[in-house]
Amino acid sequence: MSLVPKKVFFVSGKGFHKTKLAAFEQALRDAGIEKYNLVSVSSILPPYCIEIEKVDGLKQLRPGQILYCVLAREESNEYNRIIASSIGVAKPADKGQYGYLSEYHDFGKKPETVADTAEDLAAEMLASTLGIPFDSDLNYDEKKEVYKLGGKIVETKSIITHTIVKEENEWACVIAAAVFII
Repeated sequence: MSLVPKKVFFVSGKGFHKTKLAAFEQALRDAGIEKYNLVSVSSILPPYCIEIEKVDGLKQLRPGQILYCVLAREESNEYNRIIASSIGVAKPADKGQYGYLSEYHDFGKKPETVADTAEDLAAEMLASTLGIPFDSDLNYDEKKEVYKLGGKIVETKSIITHTIVKEENEWACVIAAAVFII
């Protein structure tokens, strides 16, 4: 049996509760994936895997189904702490080549910084696989130009969610996920 995903969609969510586990459950509900058994996988976007809209992906699932996903998750109960989770995506121009997904989460950083870091990680992994030279000391906009000029990377992007712990004695949780359909 081959478990190579044919489709992928992206979700994000946030949750709040007095317990860490229930905050995670609320984040899953907000993302629309609370009804499924999630299995975290690493970072490969399979060749010929097409991206579909979240609403179309959810229609293809049944409660209790095992879902493979790349999941970024951050939690905190520190009052006024900003937390963020992001999935970075790098798709090769050649659809027969695999791409990369990266999960990145952090706290105390601007959401744009977390999103850019996730996107940059995915792009760097793909660039190194494709033999595209890159300088990790360049800022992300400069790196993006190198990737585009190489002509081997067609798209990079990120999915981000963030929040701030709003109350004392409260857990906040943020998730971002790339959900695969086999």
